[in-house]
Amino acid sequence: MNDEADRSSLSDSGHAKTPASAGTPELLDLIIVGAGPAGIAVGLEAQRRGLKALLVEQGAICNTIYRFPQHMRFFSTADLLEFPGIPLVIQGDKPRSFEVLNYFTRIAVAANLPIATHERVLKLTHAGEQFFVQTERRELRSRAVVIATGTYDHANLLDVPGEELDKVSHYYSGPQPYIGTDVLVVGGKNSAAEAALELWRAGARVTLVHRGESLRESSIKYWILPDLKNRLAERAIAHSWDTTITRIEPDRVLLHMPDGERWIANDFVLALTGYHPDYRLLEQCGIRTEGEQRAPVLDSASLESGVPGLYVAGVLSAGADPSRVFVENSRHHGRVIVDHLAESGRLSREC
Repeated sequence: MNDEADRSSLSDSGHAKTPASAGTPELLDLIIVGAGPAGIAVGLEAQRRGLKALLVEQGAICNTIYRFPQHMRFFSTADLLEFPGIPLVIQGDKPRSFEVLNYFTRIAVAANLPIATHERVLKLTHAGEQFFVQTERRELRSRAVVIATGTYDHANLLDVPGEELDKVSHYYSGPQPYIGTDVLVVGGKNSAAEAALELWRAGARVTLVHRGESLRESSIKYWILPDLKNRLAERAIAHSWDTTITRIEPDRVLLHMPDGERWIANDFVLALTGYHPDYRLLEQCGIRTEGEQRAPVLDSASLESGVPGLYVAGVLSAGADPSRVFVENSRHHGRVIVDHLAESGRLSREC
């Protein structure tokens, strides 16, 4: 393609658009799948090095953080989340999700990173030293690919009758829709604990159930746990351990409890039972995983997989273990990956 055609895949603002005519797509230096903090970090470093890169995101920029409860407080302090030289200014001692979302989004917009949002990647293949990325709209190709899709888009399902009802959600963003209703919260970790407390304070009638013998206290933020224990002790929030859901109906839920089965009145079910990565793209290119958490097999120094030019960044690099890699200890992934890519000889020019 000539230079004019090459530039047709990017708008004046730097954001991607579908080429006007069919043909061989422009050869990019790097495609980054996912525009969360890890993807943005890679994009910023690629831009600094002068690489021709594109971020492709199936939702909004920082889609995972966008789906968090707006006022949820992070465990990390602001300095552990921010990029070097770009301060994250917050109002309290811990950043809230809306502050973190605004921070990363503003960085991406201010840097004019080329990001194609609401464009899902369907297929990833490679031939020789080129990668081919098929999205819902078009085919892209590049010399290298970084997969930074996180672990939040695929919920761990209950696998019970009625889970498909509109009243059931595996995500919780705020209490407003549930005020004055009977809400069953399923889970024993921090997400379930925070949701139960916020819902109760907003005026919902909350029941918290967990399949374990007790709460997973080590997985609940230290300032949340005492509050929840007090609300459970005074029975402000009903609860039952060693309990699972066996059936969901429009106005009730059947629970399997230690003393037998019991129907309870119910308007909404929030099944906050955790999430797992989408391994589809990894498997398509032959990236191996290992261990119970199915962590991708990567070179620890470069984050490159067994497929030359194919990298994994952010929390996905730990597979299904969200406690090992998170924003604060993966901020350097962008520099690590782009440094290695620039030194690998895959690029046709100096960077």
